[in-house]
Amino acid sequence: MLRYVLTTVLALSAAPALANDSVAELGTGGLILSRNDVVAMQSEDLFISPEKVTVDYVFHNNTDKDVDAIVAFPMPDISGDPEEMPAIPENQSDNFLGFEVTIDGAPAKPQLEQKVFALGIDISADLKAQNVPFNPFGDAAKVALAKLPKAVADDWVNRGIIIEDPESDSDQSATPSYAPWWQLRSTYWWRSTFPANKDVHVSHRYKPSVGGTSSVSFFNEGQFQGSYAAYKTRYCMDGTFENAVRKAAKDNPDGYPKFYESRIAYILTTGGNWAAGTIGKFKLTIDKGNAKALVSFCGDNVKKVGPTTFQMTANDFYPEHDIDILLLEPSDNNGGEAN
Repeated sequence: MLRYVLTTVLALSAAPALANDSVAELGTGGLILSRNDVVAMQSEDLFISPEKVTVDYVFHNNTDKDVDAIVAFPMPDISGDPEEMPAIPENQSDNFLGFEVTIDGAPAKPQLEQKVFALGIDISADLKAQNVPFNPFGDAAKVALAKLPKAVADDWVNRGIIIEDPESDSDQSATPSYAPWWQLRSTYWWRSTFPANKDVHVSHRYKPSVGGTSSVSFFNEGQFQGSYAAYKTRYCMDGTFENAVRKAAKDNPDGYPKFYESRIAYILTTGGNWAAGTIGKFKLTIDKGNAKALVSFCGDNVKKVGPTTFQMTANDFYPEHDIDILLLEPSDNNGGEAN
């Protein structure tokens, strides 16, 4: 795959470098169909921005008979860890990405299947028996854990379902409090009919999980270091991108580029699992949102189509790689105009 980098050059004012705190992005993708041997993906129009992801599909039943199938949208797994908070758009909701779907323009009501695992073992029934919500980052789960009988809490600690909350360690006289340690697996699904030799239009949207750091993690003391080699491979950053970061560092008296990172991961490779083996017509639009931001991602024949938007199109497209997007956002409001 050809490398493609889009950059803007900023004139940045001085300010102290922020701490390199980090939150992890959750990779999310598209739809999975139970009968992908007879239903082809005629087209996929994919739009990705830090604010939303929208996907418009046209599916075509290649047979002379109607096909009833299950369509699923796997949500990213969430693992409870009080010391590592992933980027969850709506962390108090089971629908933590705000997922919505329409079929031929009509809103659909998909079912939500959720299961909970600890050490690879399904412990959903254990949580249900104690009225503990499944979402490990929801406030309701922590409240429910505080009400567990001691014998149950001890058993769950031994089984790797919960841990003693590190925040309660400082007070040895206090009653132990507990934090989730389980993994939540969520899937939206619905039954759909694909009429013989006809198209079905399916659209869905959700809020992406945007990870990041509060500064540039791969540039320090005037040079690229640390994680830069991995970043360069993942996001296809090139010399133009490097020069933009160097200039931002030079323009700041403290010597640090005044950016913070935002990262988005989209699982595209499942788009090749259809009857034709490829996506008939594929269009990807990436909107960086802020015209003063730097953006880098891998793609072929990408064109700038607006002040903040970039687009690539392909016919008979086979998605060999997922999409990883790096945004460097200015960490003040005094940046110059973008190129």
